[in-house]
Amino acid sequence: RKENDLFKSIVKFYETKQYKKGLKAADAILRKVPNHGETLAMRGLVLNCLDRKSEAYDHVKRGLKADTRSHVCWHVYGLLHRSDRRYDQAIKSYKQALRIDAENVQILRDLSLLQIQMRDVEGFLATRRELLRLKPQNKMHWVAFALANHLCGLRRAAISVIDAYRASVDGGAGPSKAAGGTAAEAA
Repeated sequence: RKENDLFKSIVKFYETKQYKKGLKAADAILRKVPNHGETLAMRGLVLNCLDRKSEAYDHVKRGLKADTRSHVCWHVYGLLHRSDRRYDQAIKSYKQALRIDAENVQILRDLSLLQIQMRDVEGFLATRRELLRLKPQNKMHWVAFALANHLCGLRRAAISVIDAYRASVDGGAGPSKAAGGTAAEAA
């Protein structure tokens, strides 16, 4: 219980850029559980933000060895690669994380950003379809899915996605009913 709260605090410290506090929290967990893969990976991510790259990679790789079935470790490995502009490796790591946790919205979002940056429009379309399926109440997922259809040359599908979203908002039914229908499956 205590270690779980400490791990959540590492994530919070990373997100708020309080890296030294994040290191202290990670060290507290690692004193009790020295081979905790997710904590090793998060410690590596924090070290990366402190410009200690070789240590960062060492910790993340040790975390992966300790827990190869952790989506957190693979996601962190992808974030590390992305920070070093090794986008192909980052995409591979994100996809591995999604094999373990297929419905993780944050990993899907990170993957979609790299796919569009690398001009993988088909992959972007598939990822955006999945995000819309998981979170149909989010307007941005509708817009991004319509954009993905447009970029793939599926102009009518893009228009039908926008029309389905507008109909669901105008009709008061909520976007979730339209997401399950033809709009999300149009492409």
